[in-house]
Amino acid sequence: MAERSLQLTPIVLTETPAEPTFAGSAPARRRRRLARFQLGLAFAVFGAVLIAALFAPWVAPFDPVAISLSDTFQPPSATHWFGTDQLGRDILSRAIAGARVSLFIAACAVLLAGVLGTALGLAGGYLGGAVDALVMRLADMQLAFPAVILALVLSGAIGVNLFNLILVLTLANWARFARVVRGEVLSLKSRDFVLLARLAGASPLWIMLRHIAPNIVGTFVVLATLDVGSVIILEATLSFLGLGIQPPTPSWGSMIAEGRGFLSTAWWVCVAPGCVLIVTVLAANLLGDALRDRLNTSIPETW
Repeated sequence: MAERSLQLTPIVLTETPAEPTFAGSAPARRRRRLARFQLGLAFAVFGAVLIAALFAPWVAPFDPVAISLSDTFQPPSATHWFGTDQLGRDILSRAIAGARVSLFIAACAVLLAGVLGTALGLAGGYLGGAVDALVMRLADMQLAFPAVILALVLSGAIGVNLFNLILVLTLANWARFARVVRGEVLSLKSRDFVLLARLAGASPLWIMLRHIAPNIVGTFVVLATLDVGSVIILEATLSFLGLGIQPPTPSWGSMIAEGRGFLSTAWWVCVAPGCVLIVTVLAANLLGDALRDRLNTSIPETW
């Protein structure tokens, strides 16, 4: 009898692929609900701060610069929600007035930095050559210095006032706009509609303004929204160091600086404006993240 050869087929164990997450699945719905909740919360907080800043003279319960030595270091209460400082000034009223100053400076600085950086990035990306090299080297020089150090140097060199502070914040933030916009332009200038405009005899200026600029509006809006929080932090840092808004005008940074010496006895003088600053910047960053996701821009999350 012939022997039968027994052949064993090897069994290969493979991992079962995970089930794809569909748009209508429960995890996807939970993520969408969480994203909508975060967006709504951020919009509500930032909107409340913005409304309080716009209507500060009517919203603030007390005069933010009025001194009342009989009310010094009053803890938070029904009368003074955030307490009072070493001169008896209402901290809530000063925080609302400081929001008006900080948001005005941030809006002006972000708008100017955005326009300058976008114009330079648009010209460098489309024209290329020496123009692109010059713009990028200037951007590299600006980014080589930390924003705080650059702002300190410029503030010490040109003096301290509202106009100079906006100028300093503009010069410290334009390079990021230029680099991101340049990358967008490099991908757009090889598109068919740009090539057709060239064949039709359109000038480079017309192509940049008419055909390329409208396609980077979404990127500009997202960049500006994301930059608001960093500009507010930078302005508060300069005011904290005495190179920003000068007394008696309220500023979140100067209020924190004034209250740091009373942390052991009157913590609310320093903590209250610090919490307002943190909440406002966090809301601005969440709004920027939501806009980036909605507009599907290519801005990295480490911006």
